[in-house]
Amino acid sequence: MNESPASAAPPDPARILVIDDDLTVGEVVAGYLTRAGHRVDRACDGHQGLDLARSHRPDLLVLDLMLPGIDGLEILRRLRATENGADLPVVMLTAKGDEADRILGLELGADDYVTKPFSPRELVLRVQSVLRRSRAVPTAPSPGPLVSGDITLDPQARRAHREGGELLLTLREFDLLAFLLRHPRTVFSRQELMQRVWGWDFGDLSTVTVHVRRLREKIEDDPAAPTLITTVWGVGYRYDPTTNEKDGPA
Repeated sequence: MNESPASAAPPDPARILVIDDDLTVGEVVAGYLTRAGHRVDRACDGHQGLDLARSHRPDLLVLDLMLPGIDGLEILRRLRATENGADLPVVMLTAKGDEADRILGLELGADDYVTKPFSPRELVLRVQSVLRRSRAVPTAPSPGPLVSGDITLDPQARRAHREGGELLLTLREFDLLAFLLRHPRTVFSRQELMQRVWGWDFGDLSTVTVHVRRLREKIEDDPAAPTLITTVWGVGYRYDPTTNEKDGPA
């Protein structure tokens, strides 16, 4: 990890919390993010990191999964169960071979991940990509909330409701739901969703699968037999509004 970091400061610096018990990794990550223009706080164990995330909510969390005290998965689980932490952008740090933990982290609501050993420059780029998505403001006037059956989504306020109750959606889940509501009855491959929803030209396609599964758990009456987000085998996924609805905006 001896690359030169990007020197250009972001237009809107963020407060980032890095939780990693490896002092060297934590120092390098904090250094690169600081030189990229962000304000960085650090924690070296799970308890301290969870306390900081709750008491001084950061704009983004860089979270190692292997931590003493409380591991990263449990931190993520506890944060996602709270209203204040449901939409907190999270980038995980995982060991190269920990695929099961990586998938579980995505299922718990992580927005992205970087595997160790990693390029600090890549981490900075991924952090900035997640931040851009979390702070994105529609460039064109919004036609208003998107409504599909008992689901209402407000792109401007970045809030969604089902049957009058608010849906606690992560950044990725919200963007995915908004995209599907805008393109009903259209089949998209996982690669297309990765590119068109999140702007990624590369990455693990299982990330899309995990986010679809998580979204189904929040909007389907029976996630095991979905009727809204259906699988088109060998192709991808399609959003099917209830039968008495008109197609939403394209």
